[in-house]
Amino acid sequence: MIRSFPMLQAFVSPDRIRSLFTEAMSQMYRAEVPQYGMLIELVADVNAGCLENDPDLRDRLARAGELERIDVERHGAIRLGTADELFTIRRLFAVMGMQPVGYYDLSVAGVPVHSTSFRPIDEAALNVNPFRVFTSLLRLELIEDEGLRGEAEAILAKRRIYTPRAVALIERHEQNGGLTEAEATEFVAEALETFRWHGEATVSAETYKRLHDAHRLIADVVSFKGPHINHLTPRTLDIDAVQARMPERGITPKAVIEGPPRRHCGILLRQTSFKALEETIAFSGDDGAIQGTHTARFGEIEQRGVALTAKGRMLYDQLLASVRGEVQVGAGGAKAGAYDDELAARFKALPDSWDELRRADLAFFRYSATPAGIAAAVGSMLPSDPEALIAKGYLAFTPIVYEDFLPVSAAGIFQSNLGTDQQQNYATRSNRDAFEAALGATVQDELALYAERQAASLDWALEALGLAGLPLKTVA
Repeated sequence: MIRSFPMLQAFVSPDRIRSLFTEAMSQMYRAEVPQYGMLIELVADVNAGCLENDPDLRDRLARAGELERIDVERHGAIRLGTADELFTIRRLFAVMGMQPVGYYDLSVAGVPVHSTSFRPIDEAALNVNPFRVFTSLLRLELIEDEGLRGEAEAILAKRRIYTPRAVALIERHEQNGGLTEAEATEFVAEALETFRWHGEATVSAETYKRLHDAHRLIADVVSFKGPHINHLTPRTLDIDAVQARMPERGITPKAVIEGPPRRHCGILLRQTSFKALEETIAFSGDDGAIQGTHTARFGEIEQRGVALTAKGRMLYDQLLASVRGEVQVGAGGAKAGAYDDELAARFKALPDSWDELRRADLAFFRYSATPAGIAAAVGSMLPSDPEALIAKGYLAFTPIVYEDFLPVSAAGIFQSNLGTDQQQNYATRSNRDAFEAALGATVQDELALYAERQAASLDWALEALGLAGLPLKTVA
């Protein structure tokens, strides 16, 4: 007897699903927030100019495999209200090959959330599309008014932010190990509904005001049907140029660029934005819809530099804290100039050359065997010391781009787009255990990921040079 078996349907890669979702999200947000489209055009102009005028930068990006990803690179941000919402968003992003990396406590700046970043972690996947979503969970325990806290919990318990079909497709992905092309297309459309803007509040104007008075972000999380995407961020190669040219497009930037100062060798992450839009919304009520306004969604731009080691990050944090302790940017951006000057002066303590950063073990780098090294390895014995290999031009290194976020910078962006550029410093109230319990997983350690990439690249480079397995001195 001849048995017939159903044809196996091919699954599409998580990278493709992530790219489909990124494009769909970008198109939706461009339609919802026209100024986002202006930012995309401005960033594209600045990036093109940077690559044309700086061949070394172009070559470095090309060698690192990053050149093709610049135009598609985006990060978004959402704010969730309950543990169940966070648990499901982890499963949703897993369909796109995105995992939770890092824990961020934003209570250090008076923002009642803690967060993680969902992103791809494999280098090849990052170079296809490094889409990231900074995902925050509201910390209801930080609402001091017990009555309001209970009311917010009750409101959030009633909502369902994922479509039934999106959940079904997540389950299918988990059961089958992937989605077909048709299922992936449907999944993107269904998942997008979670991030869509809704101009109708689910609460009365009076409830909204009490939530807003407790904290504007609390009102944003609790008062709506879902966690609308509140910004979508392109990556620029020169954030200072974008900041200076935003007014030419009718966009008013925030007073200061968050993060480190302008440097020859960029580190970590620099961010700027325009203030949140004031949007008309309808409140629920017994007498029909009552009109009001809400501010939450804004435009943001980022410039990414090299990832710092634990040692480098400690120095960065110390320098930034010393500046913020010395100069406080006030409401409306007062003292912004003095802050920028002090930032540049203090950060002279952190080396501004790739080789110095590497030798001092302050930053992570990707190593590769050079053509000269591979040629020299044929029929001859090369030195086993990586520093000697670098000196002879046999081993090259390029900075590993920082793929993650900075809690103080993120809080600064949040504060700015809630209506003020005033900087605030608070004692930390971290609760990572509770966050990971809600997530249903342990967040990955971003420093460990960078260290693994650096070590693996050195192993591959040494293997290409015929030095695999030899005892080696530690790099830097």
